[in-house]
Amino acid sequence: MIDFENKEYLKLKETDNDTYMDLIGGILVNGETVVHTYKSVRDGVVFTNKRLIAINIQGLTGKKKAITVLPFDRVQAFSVETAGVIDLDSELYLWFSGMGQIKFEFTSRTDVSSICRHISECIMD
Repeated sequence: MIDFENKEYLKLKETDNDTYMDLIGGILVNGETVVHTYKSVRDGVVFTNKRLIAINIQGLTGKKKAITVLPFDRVQAFSVETAGVIDLDSELYLWFSGMGQIKFEFTSRTDVSSICRHISECIMD
């Protein structure tokens, strides 16, 4: 589960959309498809056409996993800071109704405008 007191996912890098399918395949609903998948050293984030799924790998062995599902219809606002000359990472901030803010930090090569376009399409439907 996302710890909303320490709500940061750092250094996410785009990965294959099948990376976490063994973990989340059983919770996807009819018509739900994976759009973007990002992975840090251990944790990951999956954007579907309906929601955001955060995966937190826990413990020394990594056998314990926490999955947090955040529906796009709960997003009240979001903002993005793109990579610059000195700060090479991009940050995405999402505000969820009743839950607060979450920050995702992406590597410099991530197409954050694509992520923002996807979120906009989902929350404006």
